[in-house]
Amino acid sequence: MKGEETLLEGLRKKDRKAQQALFQKLNRRMLAMCRRYIRDSFEAENCLMQGFMKVFSSIDGFQEQGSLEAWVRKVMVRECLQHLRRNHPMEVLNVDEEMKDTNFSLPENPDYQILLEMVHALPTGYRMVFNLYAIEGYKHHEIASMLGISEGASKSQLNGARARLKEMLRKIGVGSVENMVL
Repeated sequence: MKGEETLLEGLRKKDRKAQQALFQKLNRRMLAMCRRYIRDSFEAENCLMQGFMKVFSSIDGFQEQGSLEAWVRKVMVRECLQHLRRNHPMEVLNVDEEMKDTNFSLPENPDYQILLEMVHALPTGYRMVFNLYAIEGYKHHEIASMLGISEGASKSQLNGARARLKEMLRKIGVGSVENMVL
């Protein structure tokens, strides 16, 4: 793609206009992705800015084996995970642990914002694994490597996240959650 090649060339030359163009093109999608990992809006925006700084400083690491956007997304995910590791230690929870009261009283038809709130209500470990697996598409062995946990712990965290989300959906009156793909 000619436009992406020109943009990439400018980014490699540390051209501010190219950096601004990339930021303008991707900032909304990347902020939405950061918000899936990080509950606090200010912290998510901080991760977004830190992530873009890393993108700009390490653009030579982009090997052009996929889209520039996919590479930027990986940088942002790593930045969010580093932020969570530093500021919100991951608790590995048992799937059998008793469900905590979520105090949800939301409308019957959940939309994106409601589902985002539900994902934010998950414990850190559940939230990170759920985002990496269900939304970003990583495999359990990749998640285990990224988070420094075992593959079994990754699977357990995902199962726990799914169970919590299904319970939250039941509490707000969403029908047949057994058939939902969570």
